[in-house]
Amino acid sequence: MAIRLYKAYTPGTRNRTVSTFNEITKSKPQKRLTKTKHCSKGRNNRGIITSRHRGGGHKKRYRIIDFQRSKLNILGKIVSIEYDPNRNARIALVNYQDGEKRYILHPRSLRVGNTIISGEDAPIEIGNALPVEKIPLGTAVHNIEIKPKQGGQIVRAAGTYAQIVAKEGNLITLKLPSSEVRTINKKCYATIGQVGNIDASNITIGKAGRNRWLGKRPKVRGVVMNPIDHPHGGGEGKSSIGKPHPVTPWGKPALGNKTRNKKKYSNKYILRRRK
Repeated sequence: MAIRLYKAYTPGTRNRTVSTFNEITKSKPQKRLTKTKHCSKGRNNRGIITSRHRGGGHKKRYRIIDFQRSKLNILGKIVSIEYDPNRNARIALVNYQDGEKRYILHPRSLRVGNTIISGEDAPIEIGNALPVEKIPLGTAVHNIEIKPKQGGQIVRAAGTYAQIVAKEGNLITLKLPSSEVRTINKKCYATIGQVGNIDASNITIGKAGRNRWLGKRPKVRGVVMNPIDHPHGGGEGKSSIGKPHPVTPWGKPALGNKTRNKKKYSNKYILRRRK
């Protein structure tokens, strides 16, 4: 993937970058592999806003992705590489030998016409899915299960990959993109390779309206609010927050305070926390 730069024809195109979409081979999705996507605009079942700064955005359909890779020992051929509005990675349409079609995350370097397979005896090739116990040390993997047969849940963003660091007993040690080191069960499946669209993190939005297309509403800093609206609000002119440390609108510590539950069940599997 490459990035296209704009000249400063308008304030909105100054510093604006977009993907070239060179790898996309098909513009319309497989109809049977899509479904409607309800947008809650950050509201709960009573219509109360529980997640701020959400709403609007372009209408889109959800593409059903095969994170589980449950078609075992059946060869699949990559038919097309498509755009997915619900994620920053690309997706690939796979046509299996039994006639079924499924979407998978598009791994880097996987081309149209290549074949993939998932199973315990799958070869170590880009796009193949197999248990982590069968994958050599140092291999880059993505779409990794946390629990066996639950489907891939981690390392799914564009350009990300995890590395298999060690194997001991029933546990496999992974180094995640966040630099966290954690263990998972050896029966968990993972896909070989790095997720494609590696330049997604280098794209510059360029203007506020483009974020609105993505369903993101404006954010307002607490310091510019009134005291009734935010704990940081009030004061004369450009004043500081007036507190020992920053807090959320509801008074909880913010900006660097660790919020992870100290009694969470998965803490014992994390060997080194992310920074």
